[in-house]
Amino acid sequence: MTDLRTHAEEIAEQFSDHLDVEVDEVEEKLENLVNEYRVPVDEAKRSVTNSYLDEADLERDELGRGGSEQVQVNDIDEDEQWVDLRVEFVDAWEPRSDSIAQVGLLGDESGTIKFVAFETSDLEPLEEGQTYELSNVVTDEYEGSYSVKLNRTTTITEIDEDIEIGDNADTVEGALVDIQSGSGLIKRCPEEDCTRVLQNGRCSEHGQVEGEFDLRIKGVIDDGEEVHEVIFDREATEELTGMGLEEAKDMAMDALDTSVVAEEMAEGVLGRYYRVSGPTLGRYVLVDDLEVPGEVDAESALIKARSI
Repeated sequence: MTDLRTHAEEIAEQFSDHLDVEVDEVEEKLENLVNEYRVPVDEAKRSVTNSYLDEADLERDELGRGGSEQVQVNDIDEDEQWVDLRVEFVDAWEPRSDSIAQVGLLGDESGTIKFVAFETSDLEPLEEGQTYELSNVVTDEYEGSYSVKLNRTTTITEIDEDIEIGDNADTVEGALVDIQSGSGLIKRCPEEDCTRVLQNGRCSEHGQVEGEFDLRIKGVIDDGEEVHEVIFDREATEELTGMGLEEAKDMAMDALDTSVVAEEMAEGVLGRYYRVSGPTLGRYVLVDDLEVPGEVDAESALIKARSI
């Protein structure tokens, strides 16, 4: 109950400049969702926050607040936190949606992190190679990978300073010994600022939606001394398995069952020996690069991993 009170105080504080919101009222709404309808606390917080956003006719990024803590990019490990950064614009990517103004990599001494700026934020574009102080950006999480979003309240200040960009990538080498639940052909939330995986057709933030198909593998690599959990995104999954999205959709359609995709993938990759690298966020290594050090069968791969 104390936790719900704390959450209620945080929500009421967020809207203090926009609405006359009483903490008791917020707490009552949270209690009703959590205790009466058995809604998870995080989803209850989002639901109540969204109701006040609608009431105030605000977008989520308009709730930004000053006084954010300055952090390094590799220290970001929480979702929906407001932070300040001192970073260089390292690399620009081609936006995949008309709603995105800019997307790419920001970096500091601790490593690099993806950033997104949406058209609706109406910000001055960043210049590749330039160093900035970014105040009031919000963190975002997807499959253990963190990024930051520039929003309407973000302030952008150019600074004349060289930053030596750090490397926050890790390398894991061993046998792929397990493919976890949630692998294969999945569906994601179609909302433009959300890529959450749907559970029974439901997004934890946006509710029941018509999802968009995607591929991923959540796996376990054994290096002979310990195991490492890894995530292959669509591009890495296609490289690993040789199976594309359309082929996976056709396979699931023929079988009337999406689970056959993960089963087919597992047959081709389990027990094989791989070297993968990418940032470690949470308990997962997010695979950016994939190598097959040698062609080995399942038994010899596991023996080799155990002998390291």
